[in-house]
Amino acid sequence: MPEFETDVPIRALAPANDPTFESVWDEIVWRGLVHVSTDQTALRDLLSAGSVTYYCGFDPTAPSLHLGNLVQLLLLRRLQLAGHRPLGLVGGSTGLIGDPRPTAERTLNTPETVAEWVTRLRGQVERFLSFEGENAARIVNNLDWTAPLSAIDFLREIGKHYRVGTMLKKDAVSARLNSEAGISYTEFSYQILQGMDFLELYRSYGCVLQTGGSDQWGNLTSGVDLIHHVEHTSVHAIGTPLITNSDGTKFGKSEGNAIWLDAQMCSPYRMYQFWLNTDDADVIARLKIFTFLTREEIEEYERLVEVEPYRRAAQKRLALEVTATVHGAAATAAVVAASEALFGQGDLTALDASVLRSALEELPHVEATAETTVVEALVSTGLVSSLSEARRAIAQGGVSLDGVRVEDDGAVVTGALPGGVSVLRRGKKTLAGVFVRG
Repeated sequence: MPEFETDVPIRALAPANDPTFESVWDEIVWRGLVHVSTDQTALRDLLSAGSVTYYCGFDPTAPSLHLGNLVQLLLLRRLQLAGHRPLGLVGGSTGLIGDPRPTAERTLNTPETVAEWVTRLRGQVERFLSFEGENAARIVNNLDWTAPLSAIDFLREIGKHYRVGTMLKKDAVSARLNSEAGISYTEFSYQILQGMDFLELYRSYGCVLQTGGSDQWGNLTSGVDLIHHVEHTSVHAIGTPLITNSDGTKFGKSEGNAIWLDAQMCSPYRMYQFWLNTDDADVIARLKIFTFLTREEIEEYERLVEVEPYRRAAQKRLALEVTATVHGAAATAAVVAASEALFGQGDLTALDASVLRSALEELPHVEATAETTVVEALVSTGLVSSLSEARRAIAQGGVSLDGVRVEDDGAVVTGALPGGVSVLRRGKKTLAGVFVRG
């Protein structure tokens, strides 16, 4: 058997399901994408019998989707690759309310803000789906069928099918009822709106499956139950697991900072580093969920994690695949080049200015002038604690500026790298950025 390739080329991805699985259902179960669902046997039969229409909703409660949403986007794509027809719903109406959070009421955004975010999220969803062929995707907005509906019509046509006792048992509602914040009638009604979405898509497009996070299970089953009552037929729902790290912490969050899919809110460099820093205990599960690598490839990376963890081959492949999926091969190549150059394995002067700047923003960094000395910059970036320590580090040959060893403690930062920046290094791995004002 040839040596397994760990340093793979960055490429424009052509995602495909693994043909070694008998059905797409078997594959998504193996990948850990099914935490809860309606009847599993019926679902497997449904997804194996022919093309079905399915949907997932994304509420514009922020200007960008995040890594939690990426799970749903990739599941939509996997099902489409299996021949099924996706509907990507961007919630122009539900986004005006927001699904109930576990602890407190959401702050309502203005209709103008929500409309702007609808446009932004629609563009993100569209990047993950194909709009060609017999199972071409379609993007829908629930404001289209909610806005014309009067409150009286809503209560008579939809509300009469809901029982308050059942609604109170939903996890999100129950959690809020038991909190000090309580829950408003507005957020309490969210599950009815989401149920109405499923009914509308069933009637208009023959949609028979909804996917979403398992924390949304009450909202998912709201539509399943509504269609059963109104149309006297069975439809299905899949709840994906909430992704957490092996230590139990919430995935994709660091001190409140989400990993957004929008490059302006989270740079490709930051995203790449996020995946590169995945713990050994988590990386195989991440490869299953967030990449289109085959079962054979993932099992080989699992072996490499066991026998050669120091190579971090699985983390490198994960970072490459996901960053390229979200931001494209060209942007990923640029951030890989920046990552390697910063740690002495490439030419700093050849880097793209914007990528280099975004990389340095993830490090300790300061603004300076062309008169700022390296000694001063070392202190202000925190690489040393005092001017005397900075001078000693230079005298011992342990400081470099833009990849060149600093010999003179009177040297100044130059901002000679693309974009007017400099890279300070103390020792082999301690780095900081200096943004030099003109």
